[in-house]
Amino acid sequence: MVGIDRTRVQHAFDQHAGEYEAHACVQKRVITKFAARAATLALAPRRVLDIGSGTGLLLRELAGLYPTAQLIGVDLALGMNLTAQASHVDRQRVRLLTGDAERLPFRAETVDLALSTSTFQWLENLDSAFNEVHRVLRSGGIFSFALFGGKTLHELRSSYRRAWAAAGRGREERTLTFFSAAEVEEAMVRSEFGSCRVETELEVEFHPDVPALLRSIRRVGAATTAPVASRGLSERRVMLAMMELYRRDYGREGMIPATYEVIYGVGMKE
Repeated sequence: MVGIDRTRVQHAFDQHAGEYEAHACVQKRVITKFAARAATLALAPRRVLDIGSGTGLLLRELAGLYPTAQLIGVDLALGMNLTAQASHVDRQRVRLLTGDAERLPFRAETVDLALSTSTFQWLENLDSAFNEVHRVLRSGGIFSFALFGGKTLHELRSSYRRAWAAAGRGREERTLTFFSAAEVEEAMVRSEFGSCRVETELEVEFHPDVPALLRSIRRVGAATTAPVASRGLSERRVMLAMMELYRRDYGREGMIPATYEVIYGVGMKE
């Protein structure tokens, strides 16, 4: 994701870890589908790594999929790990670490299966994280992930950009750009993964209005994906114009849609 501030991301997820699961509707749907995809791989890994493990949603699924495997979760936000520890994660089977996807705290070739959902979109580029996954995987190890792609929140981003332009504010640099499926696949190839497969799906959720959408985004710690009004009068006018454009152009039956493009990828360390 271009224009991301990792420190802000870390702080936001720390702050909202306790309410994440109550509002992460799309993320939970992605994990359900992701776990079903993982089950089709028919693997029996000894050591499984969940990168960006958050509150432990995927780890709970993995405990059922791989009952004899050692499970490890790594997350940048300490608050997420503390919430996971307090949840239904099996502490005897799951080890939780606070760490960075771009500097994984493991020796080379020590993981059989590396997984991740709704995490890699928070990086400026994918190469460093994908290289780290390749480094820690054993030969023949599998890397499988899901991240939000270029069409994510396109309604919100388009409405804001048009409102900004109409206000004559100059170049708009506050909305973020997500990776495309092609960029994801190219990063996998550069990191020397073989047998790469990349697919996309759209997930849509509905909200009564734009403020409700923005609240939902904030409550999962993802506020940096959306424009936030400053205290200035001119900025508030831009936000009001954005809301009107969003409602007018995308609203239906008293609700507004929010689209998320989910990019699923899988590759092997050959």
